[in-house]
Amino acid sequence: MPVIPAQADIQCPAETIFDVIIDFKGQDRWLTTSSAFRGTTRISSDPVTLGTTYTEPGPFGVRHGTVTEFERPTKITFRQPMTMRLRAGIIEVTLRYTLTPSAGPTRVTRVTRVVTMDVPRSLTLVRPVLVRAFRAESTRTLAALKAYADTLR
Repeated sequence: MPVIPAQADIQCPAETIFDVIIDFKGQDRWLTTSSAFRGTTRISSDPVTLGTTYTEPGPFGVRHGTVTEFERPTKITFRQPMTMRLRAGIIEVTLRYTLTPSAGPTRVTRVTRVVTMDVPRSLTLVRPVLVRAFRAESTRTLAALKAYADTLR
């Protein structure tokens, strides 16, 4: 099961970063679309909370997400099973953000983003391509979050 970790120290309070992450309707302020991410649609509730569902179409398939953990301002987890195109199977994807505020007056927050994938056996041959694509998108997303949230101090 591939695990894709990424971390960034962001010059912003955890509460503010958490609010940016859960503001699905405002994602376009900080996260541009890419070949892998085309936006979040069909959001079941605004504001986002535990149990909120949503859809994210992409080049390999459609992720049908659910917020499965919601502990403001330190943890949020999304379960995003992705139904592959051409009935190639379903990839179980879990995305977890952990926000750890630093001690003291600096207001730096360490953001850890971990993507876990369970790729079905039928997709074994393309697994390296999928992992590479998910790794690139995870890195891009965290860098965009940092660039945006660093301006919000």
